[in-house]
Amino acid sequence: MENCLFCKIIKGEIPSSKVYEDDEMLIFKDIAPQAKIHYLLVLKEHFANICEMTESQAIILARCLKKLSGMVDELGLQNGFRLVSNKGADACQSVEHLHIHILGGEKLSEKMA
Repeated sequence: MENCLFCKIIKGEIPSSKVYEDDEMLIFKDIAPQAKIHYLLVLKEHFANICEMTESQAIILARCLKKLSGMVDELGLQNGFRLVSNKGADACQSVEHLHIHILGGEKLSEKMA
């Protein structure tokens, strides 16, 4: 999508603080962190949200999440982390490109909102 913020970041048209990249995903630091560590895991294939995901995209997402599970030490998430994916206006999804927030690096609130 030509006007998608995350597609532009993936293409290198907009700078980001990349921490990991491969053929299927990009992980970078969130510009408005809500925890000591706040990364975004963005799939390189564009689709708006988890409800629009195809079966093959679900398989890619599963691979990316599995890869993330092996990177916890490297990302500073040894003591735990939270994954969040917003879908739609009521959930405050600000970019219409599936992305997973990775929050950690400190004791997180039990309250999710």
